[in-house]
Amino acid sequence: MSSQSNTPSALSTIDPEVVSTLVSRRSAIAKGASASGLVMAGLRLGTVPTALAALSTAAFGQARLPTTVSGVLNFALKLEYLESEFYNRGVAAPNLIPAADRTIFLTIQAHENAHVDYLRTTLGASARPKPTFDFTAGNGSGTGPFADVFTNYATFLAVSQAFEDTGVRAYKGQAATLLPYKDVLQAALTIHSVEARHAAEVRRLRGNFMDNEPNQGWITQARTDIPGTGAVYAGEDTTVQLGIDVTTITPVAAKEISEAFDEPLTMAAVLAIVDPFIV
Repeated sequence: MSSQSNTPSALSTIDPEVVSTLVSRRSAIAKGASASGLVMAGLRLGTVPTALAALSTAAFGQARLPTTVSGVLNFALKLEYLESEFYNRGVAAPNLIPAADRTIFLTIQAHENAHVDYLRTTLGASARPKPTFDFTAGNGSGTGPFADVFTNYATFLAVSQAFEDTGVRAYKGQAATLLPYKDVLQAALTIHSVEARHAAEVRRLRGNFMDNEPNQGWITQARTDIPGTGAVYAGEDTTVQLGIDVTTITPVAAKEISEAFDEPLTMAAVLAIVDPFIV
């Protein structure tokens, strides 16, 4: 299985429009140099939870995070704990990741570890403790359906895809909760596409970058070739957006319409998805 030569830069580079949008906002500038510095630090790390934490700290101060924002950040922290430990173990597993693909996962690993550190720092004493994980999805038995996750590269990739696709939908699902906190919402929605790049890269890696269904960089309807992950993709086959059935206003096929949108997942749905991986 091969990888593209420009993969590391694709994962670690932030769209200049993101920087321009966030840093130029009067509300961020009005908070002073410290706020701008936090925004820039978050952007360099390049994903939703980092910038979300940066703007939360800048707007409210560590000791004054509103309960709603703290709840969202702790939800994000739980997911980041899961992903960071998953990639830490995967990178450390002997002979698991082929040399050609190793840089991809070293990059993603670095991102996820940075997210955990940043979120814990932002939440301070209110940060939730790190759970104990069972990446076989066996709730602590070590004998779940992904028992060979750190010895079989195909299984590792499949679990990685499920985690990343879940994460993208999870962050989108918190948008409505963050509506009263405009700067935090701006960060979450603007940088949301960067978090999705992890998911797209892993999905394409599984298909050797051929973009053939179901292993292409985007989700098609609610399809998955990973047994037991139906809940990760539930609802992705919808063609209704803003209350309008898009098939009634365009000749574009339902399949392509479903591919054009990532659907949000509720916090409860996400926690149910990751529950088998937590002891």
